[in-house]
Amino acid sequence: MTTRRSFVVGALGSAAFFGSSQSSFAQGVPAGYPADYADLIARAKKEGRVAIYTSTDEAQGQPLVEAFKQAYGIAVDYNGLGTTDVYNRVISEGAAGQVGADVAWTSSMDLQMVLAGKGLLDTYLSPEAAHFPQTSIYKDMVFGTSVEPVAMIYNKNLLKAEWVPKTRADLVKLLQEYGKDLKGKVASFDPEKSGIGFLLAQTDLQNTSSFWDLAKAFGAADGKVYGSSGAMREKVVSGEQIVAFNVIGSYALQWQKESPVVGVSFASDYTSAFQRVASVTKNAPHPAAGRLFLDFMLSEKGQAILADKGVPPLRKGYKGALDAEEIGKLTGGNMKVIPVDEKLAGNMNPKLRSEFFQIWRKAMRGEG
Repeated sequence: MTTRRSFVVGALGSAAFFGSSQSSFAQGVPAGYPADYADLIARAKKEGRVAIYTSTDEAQGQPLVEAFKQAYGIAVDYNGLGTTDVYNRVISEGAAGQVGADVAWTSSMDLQMVLAGKGLLDTYLSPEAAHFPQTSIYKDMVFGTSVEPVAMIYNKNLLKAEWVPKTRADLVKLLQEYGKDLKGKVASFDPEKSGIGFLLAQTDLQNTSSFWDLAKAFGAADGKVYGSSGAMREKVVSGEQIVAFNVIGSYALQWQKESPVVGVSFASDYTSAFQRVASVTKNAPHPAAGRLFLDFMLSEKGQAILADKGVPPLRKGYKGALDAEEIGKLTGGNMKVIPVDEKLAGNMNPKLRSEFFQIWRKAMRGEG
């Protein structure tokens, strides 16, 4: 579950993490980088610290932080926040001229695009950009770092195997036919309080014809909404909730390993996938360290570290845990990745949001 607190990882400066071969990151300028990158490293080390605002769970993010610290000897302030909180803090601090974050790393792609539109993110020509799809980078300001399909989790002790939905149509049918048995026992994101929840709702609305059928069936079954995937996990494990859909899939797969109660299913007909995006903030307090951390995250080493903790890498040609082939198998080959583009900011249009939430609230009341 995302923790709303900050922890500081000290700077030990040891390269032991990388083993006897040592990474090129620990030795200086990474292979293939421009020679003057040494100047960026020197400035980052002089700054001595990097501050990250992120919605990424500590369990997934801390190994990357530890590896960065070991490579460069730079302290890291890792502020675990909700998606909306990341956005609000960057907005408020930017307006006050008191920027606290060097890097904003969030699953709420649309909110990040709004920050770009407001001029609160800096541009950076990352040496790693060529290794990522064009649909993952916006104007050298917003960088996709992972590709993460959404999933459904369920309590294996409480949901019959034959009831586990295999498609979105199955999920609608489950709620319509067994709504009384599942009354108050089905969960999903709250799109009004969660940035990623709103993003996923908009993506489903634009790419399926069954969104409102599912919303109405969910509301009729007295569905419960939550602000984070972690909160839904707790409810499913305890048995208070039996099923939760549109959960972050990378977290779900990790929870399945940790708990014999948790089952995971991906819709084989259509699975949306978001990109966890990262940016360097405008007027960052440690701009060189922020750029250095972003490059490390996008590097082959950084992507492998994230994959090892269940965060599917986006880097082209990556082979290993949760690579493109494995993700394709999990999602039945019908995964639709949300591109990093200006359309995302359009979803935040106040009039459109207001109209969406009016219909959503009616659906949650079982009306319409």
